[in-house]
Amino acid sequence: QVQLMESGGGSVQAGGSLRLSCAASGNTASTKNMGWFRQAPGKDREGVAAIAPDGGSTTYADSVKDRFTISRDNAQNTIYLQMNNLKPEDTARYYCAAAYVGGGEYLSLRREYYNAYGAGTQVTVSS
Repeated sequence: QVQLMESGGGSVQAGGSLRLSCAASGNTASTKNMGWFRQAPGKDREGVAAIAPDGGSTTYADSVKDRFTISRDNAQNTIYLQMNNLKPEDTARYYCAAAYVGGGEYLSLRREYYNAYGAGTQVTVSS
């Protein structure tokens, strides 16, 4: 199973930027769809962005489209989430996730497609 470790969270003011990183271990990591999820206190975990193994296909939640960018470096087994123009409602714990499968046809933000999560990194955006 893929193991994941996130980094890069922190506290920023509204309008600021952060880049999250996720280090993936396991020799199958580069063949899986990867995603970023977030969970705010009292709310369900929601999918934010996902990327296919070759990076050619991506998908985003409407709430972050045009502000967040997901990317991956398979040589480094690392997945990134660049977050720009952050808003207070982006405050949450962000989790990297590995899917059961790889391929653009399976790309999804639904939790049931993912079977491994990291411990998460906190992002706090103040107004």
